[in-house]
Amino acid sequence: MVEEKRASRRGIWGWMLFDWAQQPFHTLIITFVFAPYFAAAVAPDAARGQELWGYATGIGGLLIALSSPVLGAIADASGPRKPWIAIFSIIGVVGCWMLWFAVPGMDNITFVLIAIAVAVFGMEFAAVFNNAMMPTLVPRSELGRLSGSAWGLGYIGGLITLILVLGFLSASPETGRTLLGFEPLFGLDPAMREGDRASGPLTAIWYVVFALPMFLFTPDIARKPSVTGAVRKGLSELGRTLRRLPGERSYFGFLMSSMFYRDALNALYAFGGIYAAGVLGWSIIQIGIFGILANITGALGGWLGGRADQRYGPKVVVSWSIVILAFCCLLVISTTQTEVLFVSVAAAAGQSGLPDIVFYTAGALIGAAGGAIQAASRTLLVDQVDREKVTEAFGLYALSGKATTFIGPLSIAFATAFFASEAFGLSPQDAQRLGVTPIIVLFAIGLALLPLVKSRHKETVAA
Repeated sequence: MVEEKRASRRGIWGWMLFDWAQQPFHTLIITFVFAPYFAAAVAPDAARGQELWGYATGIGGLLIALSSPVLGAIADASGPRKPWIAIFSIIGVVGCWMLWFAVPGMDNITFVLIAIAVAVFGMEFAAVFNNAMMPTLVPRSELGRLSGSAWGLGYIGGLITLILVLGFLSASPETGRTLLGFEPLFGLDPAMREGDRASGPLTAIWYVVFALPMFLFTPDIARKPSVTGAVRKGLSELGRTLRRLPGERSYFGFLMSSMFYRDALNALYAFGGIYAAGVLGWSIIQIGIFGILANITGALGGWLGGRADQRYGPKVVVSWSIVILAFCCLLVISTTQTEVLFVSVAAAAGQSGLPDIVFYTAGALIGAAGGAIQAASRTLLVDQVDREKVTEAFGLYALSGKATTFIGPLSIAFATAFFASEAFGLSPQDAQRLGVTPIIVLFAIGLALLPLVKSRHKETVAA
């Protein structure tokens, strides 16, 4: 039976290692090392850095939104996913490598912004096609565990690279020492922040090495007998699906809900480190410790979320994860060097360690809930369609997610610029705080749409 089709153990591990290969991009570049470095040392100030980072990552997402319908249609009509993964992997690797040239205080940062957008475009698109391979590897009853285990493995990969950067490459400009007390390897200059900049080339090398098992061992969809007219045929099929989609309440509801909560989660990841640097005055080392904690809990969240998915169903996991993430976002916004939940805990910055503790706690919860929701979302999507339509579904999942990837970053960029204007007279730190409030709104919309979605978990258990 088709339902029982299963890839080899080596093929499954090759697919899972793709998450391991790609997670450092999110951990080192988007969240914990390069993004806060960019805001603190490359951009004119932290608030302006948050704004520019939002534009760069938002434009990368917008490029994906504009191109994903056509490229997804061609891929569906032609068959194999690996050629597309290879093309976008090259683009992402080149973008990451270019980040090395982002020196502190550089006059023209346009090159860096372009590199960021290119890296986002390539890495995110490669993941889109890799995710589309998942339903062909194991039966439906095992998808939750497979997805959760892959996300957990990915977080461990991100954790290891973060420890490598903080422990051996990235040093404090003041002390010249890394988190572990060593001088940076390879003679990296702390004053020029070469350890932070090295996160770009390290991400590129790590990705190339560990994505190889997927290319070598994971089975791909067979090439269609004829690809003549693939563009026309694929777009025609996509058009029919889109016209029918509004009538499929659960499927349409899931795509709409996930569109908002995934955008909120991506924005939360992207701006967490920048926020900590600008509002709490954290160093890269402190942000790195925050990242290590979030990656540990993320691995646990992905693994436990996969088991909870298998037992209770993916919809339950997604719902609770959204609630936890929205609460954490509120906790983050309400925390400064002198306040927790908008209540003053110190007269001056540095007099109380409670804000730092609260922020570390929020980071741990964000890591755990983020790992669980991303793993369960892949399974919940499979529940919305028949097996023969699941590849098309992942294409629409990519389209719905990437079509709005720019909303989170750009809304934060616009909100930050709005509150930083002279009309409000706010400090850069307060403008930064208010600038990330759109994330809570996006989570709330995603949660409000989730009741429309049905899961096949009970059917699978009964079978």
